Amino acid sequence: MKPLKEFTIPFVGLKIGKHQFEYKIEEPFFEYFEYEEFNDVKVDVNLELDKKATLLELNFKITGAVNINCDVTNEPFNQHIENEFDLVVKFGDEYNDEDTDILIVPHGTYEINIQQYIYELIVLAVPIKRIHPGVEDGTLDSDILKKLEELSPKLKEEKDIEEEVDPRWNTLKKLLTDK
Repeated sequence: MKPLKEFTIPFVGLKIGKHQFEYKIEEPFFEYFEYEEFNDVKVDVNLELDKKATLLELNFKITGAVNINCDVTNEPFNQHIENEFDLVVKFGDEYNDEDTDILIVPHGTYEINIQQYIYELIVLAVPIKRIHPGVEDGTLDSDILKKLEELSPKLKEEKDIEEEVDPRWNTLKKLLTDK
């Protein structure tokens, strides 16, 4: 998979200090990763790169919305997402990304590609259980919800439950009240 050019930062020409980068992420970005869970994507990524003499500190902040399908009703809705991530880029003998917060790149590297970090930040910001806000507050009118309500097991009335109690238990309960 060839890296996307717009997410490659050539840091060798940057002065020591803080630098700001902004990206607008939309659906074609996820098509590149062949990720098809989102119907639509509108996410802003703010990246602050702090270049120091021996390392780079990257602070990612994402905000926006992804349009996904509800797990209960399969109705599409916009899920607001926010996430933040700090990455330290150090220089070493060989490439190493085993630690999630530290990336080691070989000496002589002059650019870094951040597309994978942005992809993971957005995907991990989406809740595991995706429930339409209308399901939670009861305002969504959906055929699927009506069918689920129709097929759900009905709770018996409390008096029916009391009638089904074995009469021997009632005798034992008298022992507690007869003191």
